[in-house]
Amino acid sequence: MRKMLTTAALAGVLATPTLADAPERLVTILADADPQTQLMAMVLTNAAVQQGADAQILLCGPAGDIALADAPASATAGQPPRDMSPQGLMMMMMEEADVTVEVCAIYLPGMDADESVLIDGVTAADPGEMAGAIMGESTQVMSF
Repeated sequence: MRKMLTTAALAGVLATPTLADAPERLVTILADADPQTQLMAMVLTNAAVQQGADAQILLCGPAGDIALADAPASATAGQPPRDMSPQGLMMMMMEEADVTVEVCAIYLPGMDADESVLIDGVTAADPGEMAGAIMGESTQVMSF
């Protein structure tokens, strides 16, 4: 009996989820300042979108700079191996896959700025709505 339970538990751990098992919604929360980490968050979000997920990105702290119209070079400089930037890939997903991008509700007040400093299509998140999105039954959250 014990061997059977161990085998069943191991099979559950090793089972690879199929696309049908994948969440319908992905919320990516990005707060890291490192451009490579920022780009990888965008790459993984894009991969999920390509597999059918409805994605939403929340940028907090230094990662919010990706959404600035006058973004720092770290957000716009191409990185190997495909010379893509965090902001460039984010904007591509916004345009081609209708990915929603928001900055944390305290990002703009912390800069003493308003939404006019953001690229078109990016808005400030409503904390209640974001909490609802994160807690959705079919939602997966990635945090960087």
